[in-house]
Amino acid sequence: FARMFVQVCLYFYCKCLWRCLKFVVRKLTGQCELQRICYNTKPGAARTMKIEASLKGSKSKRLQTSVNVHPDAIEKTIDDIMELKRINPDINPQLGVSLQACLLQIVGYRNLIAEVEKLRREPYDSENPQHEEMLLKLWKCLKPNSPLKARISKQWCEIGFQGDDPKTDFRGMGLLGLYNLVYFAEWDTEVAQQVLTDSLHPKYREVTKKELSQLSKAEWEKKKFDKAIGYSFAIVGINITDLAYNLLVSGALKTHFYNVAPEAPTLTHFQQTFCYLMHEFHKFWIDEDPLDIMEFNRVREKFYKRILRQLQNPEMALCPHFAASESLINM
Repeated sequence: FARMFVQVCLYFYCKCLWRCLKFVVRKLTGQCELQRICYNTKPGAARTMKIEASLKGSKSKRLQTSVNVHPDAIEKTIDDIMELKRINPDINPQLGVSLQACLLQIVGYRNLIAEVEKLRREPYDSENPQHEEMLLKLWKCLKPNSPLKARISKQWCEIGFQGDDPKTDFRGMGLLGLYNLVYFAEWDTEVAQQVLTDSLHPKYREVTKKELSQLSKAEWEKKKFDKAIGYSFAIVGINITDLAYNLLVSGALKTHFYNVAPEAPTLTHFQQTFCYLMHEFHKFWIDEDPLDIMEFNRVREKFYKRILRQLQNPEMALCPHFAASESLINM
């Protein structure tokens, strides 16, 4: 009880102290917190995340709800914020522009989560011609020189599905998994085909002396005779879709999207991020050189933690290797 009482007192003390400090700083500088953030923080994730935290932590309901408005209402919301904070837009024209860019990113991220969630919840339907067309496009992009002999065929295993009919493999991620795989195969074809080839015929990586000293005798005997371990391309793609989805929903991808998207992040940004993650996971898998496919979850978890650490840097941009993304990053 005493510990809880102290924590409650500390909470209210800090809350009141923080508001008092903000009041004093405003009187001394003549600027509200939003102005100080926009004028003293460069554009990108650092600025947008500070603006988002400031609005959500405001004691004003109007400011708190400004991060949830419809994109069409953002201009009106900016006017309301300027009025509430008693800021003259004629004297501070750049503030409105900066706030608008930040709100577009904040609202866009929320809408992107809704769009991705909708795709994830939509199951693959073999009776839907559009779904079937996308599935066949995936095959054509990955295996352009090998015609598919039948819709239900063992050939699907060649691109990493588990059985004769891929529709059963999309249950976990719904259409989102198919959308991502098709985007990767269609827009980053050369890399996708190379990753597929490597997953089927992985090259053995030489074990260094340091690694050798860390292997047990049993592990060394197994590794000495085994070839490098491959994986099922399509199944891993669906699994990496789940990883990208978790990064998005948890808010971890805000750092990346707020740095690469000058306005609202879109589904294309998410799909480009998926392509990057597929490419990086493939390299990570080779470097990890697992003893068998049963180590997949361990390698995936280690890869996930590495990406999370990278995204903790407010200046981090995962930088998918697409011309469109590169131009956004350079802006």
